[in-house]
Amino acid sequence: MNPMFKSIIILLLFATLLPTYAQKKSKKKSKSAKQSSRILDFNQHQNLDSTSLFKNIPFRNVGPTVMSGRVTDIEGNPNNPSEFFVAYASSGLWYSNSNGIDFKPLFQNEAAMTIGDIAVDWNDETSTIWIGTGENNSSRSSYAGAGLFKSNDNGITWSPSGLEKTQHISRIVLHPTHKDTLWVASIGNLYTKDTERGVFKSTDAGKTWKKTLFISDSTGIIDLIIDPKNPKILYASAWERTRKAWDFKGSGAESGIYKSKDGGENWKRITTDKSGFPTSNGVGRIGLTISNSNSSTLYAFLDNQEHRESKEDAKTIRLTKQILLSMPSADFDLLADDDINAFLDKYKFPKQYTAKSIKEDIKNKKYTPKSLVEYLGDAGDNLFNTPVKGAEIYRSDDAGKTWVKTHDKPLDRVVYSFGYYFGNIRIDPTNDNNLYILGVPFLKSEDAGKTWIDKGAENVHVDHHALWINPKNPNHFILGNDGGVNITYDDGQTYFKANSIPVGQFYSVNVDMEKPYNIYGGMQDNGVWVGSSKTEINREWQNSGKTDFQTIMGGDGMQVGIDLRDNKTIYTGYQFGNYYRINRLTGNSKYITPTHNLDEKPLRWNWQSPIHVSIHNSDIIYFGANRFYRSFDKGENFEVLSDDLTYNNKQGNVPFSTLTSISESPLSFGLIYTGSDDGRINRSSDVGEHWEDISRGLPKNLWVSRVIASMHKKERVYVSLNGYRNDDFNHYLYVSDDLGENWSEIGKGLPKEAINVIKEDPKNTDIIYIGTDQGLYISFNKGIDFSILGSLPNVAIHDLVIHPRDNEIIVGTHGRSIYVGQLNEVQKLNNNTLNEELVLFDMDDVMYNEKWGMIEGYFEWGKPYEKSIDIPVFTNNDNNAIIEIMFNDVIVKKISIDLTKGINYVPYNLSVDNSSKLDYGNKIGSDYIFPETDNNISYLIDGEYVVKIAVGSAIKEMKLIINKKEAPKGRVKTKKIP
Repeated sequence: MNPMFKSIIILLLFATLLPTYAQKKSKKKSKSAKQSSRILDFNQHQNLDSTSLFKNIPFRNVGPTVMSGRVTDIEGNPNNPSEFFVAYASSGLWYSNSNGIDFKPLFQNEAAMTIGDIAVDWNDETSTIWIGTGENNSSRSSYAGAGLFKSNDNGITWSPSGLEKTQHISRIVLHPTHKDTLWVASIGNLYTKDTERGVFKSTDAGKTWKKTLFISDSTGIIDLIIDPKNPKILYASAWERTRKAWDFKGSGAESGIYKSKDGGENWKRITTDKSGFPTSNGVGRIGLTISNSNSSTLYAFLDNQEHRESKEDAKTIRLTKQILLSMPSADFDLLADDDINAFLDKYKFPKQYTAKSIKEDIKNKKYTPKSLVEYLGDAGDNLFNTPVKGAEIYRSDDAGKTWVKTHDKPLDRVVYSFGYYFGNIRIDPTNDNNLYILGVPFLKSEDAGKTWIDKGAENVHVDHHALWINPKNPNHFILGNDGGVNITYDDGQTYFKANSIPVGQFYSVNVDMEKPYNIYGGMQDNGVWVGSSKTEINREWQNSGKTDFQTIMGGDGMQVGIDLRDNKTIYTGYQFGNYYRINRLTGNSKYITPTHNLDEKPLRWNWQSPIHVSIHNSDIIYFGANRFYRSFDKGENFEVLSDDLTYNNKQGNVPFSTLTSISESPLSFGLIYTGSDDGRINRSSDVGEHWEDISRGLPKNLWVSRVIASMHKKERVYVSLNGYRNDDFNHYLYVSDDLGENWSEIGKGLPKEAINVIKEDPKNTDIIYIGTDQGLYISFNKGIDFSILGSLPNVAIHDLVIHPRDNEIIVGTHGRSIYVGQLNEVQKLNNNTLNEELVLFDMDDVMYNEKWGMIEGYFEWGKPYEKSIDIPVFTNNDNNAIIEIMFNDVIVKKISIDLTKGINYVPYNLSVDNSSKLDYGNKIGSDYIFPETDNNISYLIDGEYVVKIAVGSAIKEMKLIINKKEAPKGRVKTKKIP
């Protein structure tokens, strides 16, 4: 990536975000009435899973893996450092005992896959593992958890262990000698105030809990450490933060450091006005670490949001924002043109604006000098340009009584103005002067924090969150960041990137019409990628040097529109509406984001700004800020066709009241719907020229995650609303059959899981699919009832697309990359066939291969090539099935198998029963001899066969054709990727 472009990406990456003096214990109930029991809700999810008719639908994970995903914690075995656990923000827990060469998923089917912290009792023979769910960062996709979980069998099984309502667990500390004693820190709800935050203590292995430190309903505990010499001494860092969808306050006077001398029973604030540690409203997130050898030595990593003297552009240009904000219009004409043009150049104004043209416009009262500042201003820009002190490191050598900042120079560009996302600090177990801090870069100090050096590398991502240092060899450490896991044995001189597992965090997916078709997707902090739908996860790319998935651009990858006429022209971009038209084959690109005029209010762009390529004419592009834009020439020129299509009630330092979804009816050109993050739905019937608010009858103040115009009925439109940003996990799903004039709620039987996406099946008008924060669902009656589809991990699903030609559903998950499932059988069922005892489906032809059963490769110690197909069967009850493969009237293969209620796929390796070989051979020809195989199995030859299936009282037949010539690929049984 171009270094300048990469810098811009990092700058924009999180532009949305920029003590009590006596301990208090609240007796009030949490005000978040919407905070239902996540465990009970999950029980409902499990019930739907166990009774689903479609849980056996096969899915394959196509990756990608190479870019990995966000890590939140790493715990290594001090006695066997090749063994470690990695916790991901939204991908669950993974285990490696091969030094990161391979991993196994351990925590993917519980009530939450999002993890804030883990702790492992390595002294326990079974390696007792504790997981604190709910990511400990406060990002826009930091999902809420369901409390604490425990495993006593090295992660095979898990049991909930309390603290269900804490939502975001930041740290777990185990007592070094008392196995049943542990402490847990929680930062509480992300978007609403609550009292389930602070420090909690258990002395009975999590059966019961006591809250021992509580500051307020806006202040939780972000870090917690224990004195390695004296387990009665603990330190906790409090963090005051208030986040709304439109505003984030990441600091406050309640932030500070607390100490306990009695095993966490009682706490005292130690960062006072006399301590040397800041105590102002600018005190943000604090990370802590303590010396192993001298526990009186502590370090703190502070995100200091106090303003510092601005390095305003007065040194380089004479005209500044401050001057313009208060300048009378009459004085503007007196400014030198060179000064005005220097200002315009610095802030990259469009070339149409010059000193001469602006003077003329102000003279004609088209706008005022203040408009030049307002033109630049959006919430993200204002927050990012706020001059704050940022990252600061403090040291105490008297067990926290006094603190001294370790460095004289500011640590610029370590956390920028979004320290809420960072803040961990680690000390070398063997040397108190060696420190590591984790921010956008990964830095090390070898002189107790006075000076710092970058320890990143070309194969190490930015945005660092986790670090495990080998206590017996500090040159060996494992680093976790937004790009996964990096391992070094030479103190960061070189790294191995452990990226063999699919843990990508996708925001969006889309497909083209190539053969085989390609999948496109935008990812959290890992850009936009494209790869073949036939991708198989393997390590061949390490030999060939090229992965199946290739990057298109960097930043936080967003939505992708595709011109299906050439399958190479795409429209995509990064956060806050920065979009491009790209030829993915040549790499040529053009920035297409429209801008407002100087006499207009600045546009507001959503983090995932919606873009839509018209299905009726691919030259037409629709684009949404808070206003609706349309282009008739592939994005060369955009015209604004609306006023503000949001309610625009609240504004803060996070862009809000923006469009989130655009959908055009496939049945009627120009019938367009938009949805906004503040709950407004709009409809246009004339290609965007006029708009009408059709939100009446829908719940208020919810995020419109999708508005979808039906492909089966012109008047039908679906809407999914999302309350995640209010800590509301209910499902909100609606349909209208009169163009949005009236709405009906559907999906009432769903678990309380926020809905991110809804899609119709292109072939069966009764089928709809939804993706929630917990999984994938299907309805066979237009949303009245839902079932789990497939057996995916309980991961958040952000986007879905159904390929109209290949009948496959592509699932974009936020934590487990991309899954692809086959819908042939699903689409052929209906409400009538669901009641039948037995339903059979057509089978794809199979191409005969004389290498079946023969060793593959050039060496005699290779494995025999074994083909397997799936015989698809539906039954409306759990039942035994007898399956006979017949050639003429000879039964060449007989299979007895138990089927579960719903769709089943019976594996068949195309073999012949030994008892049938004589009769089968005679039917083929009196002199037929079965070929010898390396696995001693005889296989079917080319020809037409009958598959006869008996279930209960029902007996049905279907054809199986094996061709000598190349045939469409059948259902090849492949290894399932977890």
